[in-house]
Amino acid sequence: MSACVPTRAADPTRPAQIHQPHSPPPTPPRRFRVAGADLSASIAVFLIALPLSLGIALATGAPLQAGLVAAAAGGLVVGRLGGSPLQVSGPAAGLTLVTAELIQHYGWRATCAITVLAGITQLGLGCLRVARTALAVSPAIVHGMLAGIGVTIAVAQLHIVLGGIPQSSVLDNLVGLPDQVARMHSAAMSMSVLTLVLLFAWPRLPGRTGRMLRKVPAALIAVAGATLTASAAGLTLPRVELPSWRSHALAGLPEGPVLGIVAAVLTVTLVCSVQSLLGAVAVDKLVSGRPELQGRVGRSRLDRELLGQGAANVVSGALGGLPIAGVAVRSSANVQAGAVSRNSTILHGVFVVIAALLMVPILELIPLASLAALVMAVGIQMVSLHHIRTVTRHREVLVYAVTTFGVVFLGVLEGVALGVSVAVGVALHRLGRTRITHEEREGVHHVHVRGQLTFLAVPRLSRTLHLVPRGTDVVVRLDGSFMDHAAYESLQDWQSTHVAQGGTVDLGGRTGTRIAEPADSGHCRCRPWTPWRNHQCDAAAEPGPPPSEARPDGQEDELDEARPSGHQLARGISAFQRNTAPLVRDELARLAREGQRPSQLFLTCADSRLVTSMITSSGPGDLFVVRNVGNLVPPPGKESGDDSVAAAIEYAVDVLKVRSITVCGHSGCGAMQALLASEPGGALTPLKRWLRHGRPSLDRMADGGPRARIAGRAPADTVEQLCLTNVVQQLEHLRAHESVARALREGVLELQGMYFHVGEAQAYLLAGDDGAELFDHVGAFDRAGAAEELRHPV
Repeated sequence: MSACVPTRAADPTRPAQIHQPHSPPPTPPRRFRVAGADLSASIAVFLIALPLSLGIALATGAPLQAGLVAAAAGGLVVGRLGGSPLQVSGPAAGLTLVTAELIQHYGWRATCAITVLAGITQLGLGCLRVARTALAVSPAIVHGMLAGIGVTIAVAQLHIVLGGIPQSSVLDNLVGLPDQVARMHSAAMSMSVLTLVLLFAWPRLPGRTGRMLRKVPAALIAVAGATLTASAAGLTLPRVELPSWRSHALAGLPEGPVLGIVAAVLTVTLVCSVQSLLGAVAVDKLVSGRPELQGRVGRSRLDRELLGQGAANVVSGALGGLPIAGVAVRSSANVQAGAVSRNSTILHGVFVVIAALLMVPILELIPLASLAALVMAVGIQMVSLHHIRTVTRHREVLVYAVTTFGVVFLGVLEGVALGVSVAVGVALHRLGRTRITHEEREGVHHVHVRGQLTFLAVPRLSRTLHLVPRGTDVVVRLDGSFMDHAAYESLQDWQSTHVAQGGTVDLGGRTGTRIAEPADSGHCRCRPWTPWRNHQCDAAAEPGPPPSEARPDGQEDELDEARPSGHQLARGISAFQRNTAPLVRDELARLAREGQRPSQLFLTCADSRLVTSMITSSGPGDLFVVRNVGNLVPPPGKESGDDSVAAAIEYAVDVLKVRSITVCGHSGCGAMQALLASEPGGALTPLKRWLRHGRPSLDRMADGGPRARIAGRAPADTVEQLCLTNVVQQLEHLRAHESVARALREGVLELQGMYFHVGEAQAYLLAGDDGAELFDHVGAFDRAGAAEELRHPV
């Protein structure tokens, strides 16, 4: 019997829809969905962006509404089109000085047009895919430019803080500062001081209540507190004035010298692009510190980010807004607030639009002195001590200082050009500053070259080499990391001539290794840490079976693995003596003289896949390593039956005076698998006797207490759960040892747990989390360092 299905008559006016048999159903249209994390992050960013946008507009001398227009364009346009999903763009403090100078020279409407032209230039650069070229600018120049802009902002806003009006240059502001202090406006000064106190005290509120309150941005609290106080006290002082949107000025054609306008466009393009691209790279560092974003948020696409910034500047300038760039404070807040997609940036722009249209009466209550104090604090923070220490360490403090003073006293474009000139001069000086010495010892002539060997040093090198008598033995040592073609040709020509005249030349690098070796050398060329099973460098030298004896498919690997590995060990030792020993000989000689002074006791599993020096980036003498099956620490007492681990702990703590002990477990631990599979009874083998020290870990996992977690997620399986729990349990065993307990009481020792996931090559450190055991991504502990680029509120 067949089923009857009612049918409808075909509509001749509608095209027939043909579905292929077994084809998937049509995909329903995607709906716009916003994650809760994006919504909360967008609110946090909006609360920071609102007062800062008004303050930056005030500092530039532009209409205050221009800051809101730029913030909205940065959120909506860059958020949708940009290549860095979590970077937030808008009016930036780094553009304040540039914009202020443009307004003074060309007027506000012409400045808007210059912003549009700069955006078009950015679009062109993005299409040419030259975004990464901007990253070639020396960080010393970028940081010096930001520091100079910060000083200029701070000095100018100080006049508004005191109740006055800033002058057009830093020198005029400095000269007029004593007179401004004498005519201080008490009401403006009091609101400025209140703003600064709230701004710096709010992030330092103590206790659990303070931790909850600190979630509200300090900038919002500072401005809101000053606004409420001024309104409640009835103070008379200048406040924000937002004219009607009907009278809002849009872009107009710039008038003036063409070269001046071109220079202005290029200046805005340079500052906006470099700041945005560096910010995108810094955001990538922050994102890498959040494991839950891996696979969800990709790395920044710099060319697309440049296109998004250009489109936003075109929109902002056309609508009468400030120039736009990536903003460090908002980007950092966006990542730290938990944003997971670009929707948070877009929503923050929507909130700015709503505030600009509906919150005008509230915004007009804000005292200008409060905004000036906020921007002054931003300017001071742009002079980063971390950046100064960094450029000093890299011997670029001269470039930093020249750029900073050039921006302060000459202008942004002039200061950057001066910084680039000094950077080029410093680079040429380093290339040309090569020390070449010649001495004779026991009949052998030694020529020592210290520094980079370039064409600039060729004349001195030739003069020194020609002082060497013919037919003598010569040792030439090069202690530089670079030798250009001109120097190479000069050195090789002299070497050939000297050898032809009966002499000998030993030409080597800083470690004594020869600069050039025969191309057909049979030495191993594999890198350090190359696994033996991948060591193929001498496979060609080994005679293989004749074609008639070719091995069946699949047997070659098995036979290779079954081959005795004694020759692999000997070959590895030979490679060490030849390639690695010259690199570490000096360090090992020092350790032989001074003895071992490790700072860490590293207790880990005997698993062959754990290379402790590789996963900890440590060298000889850094770690005192104890390895055993299952990284177990037997509790002290006669029943342990094994004193080797206890002896190592006592020696490390009492004799070597280590400052830290780390217990490191790892994924796929065979000891933990054996512990799970073990059953009571049966023969008590040495392995079973040893694994009884892991029984407390099994009991801990089964007692129903807090489960160890890894980077906020549950362990993948029972084995991984036991591996994590075992690390926590062995730390408790450590604390029971007398020497460890005494050092902990004295505060000279710390214990830490570590878990290494072999398959992911990822390390996790144990961190307390409200009583639970949380193994967190090591990047989380480096997050403060990775965020240095975002710490200054640009």
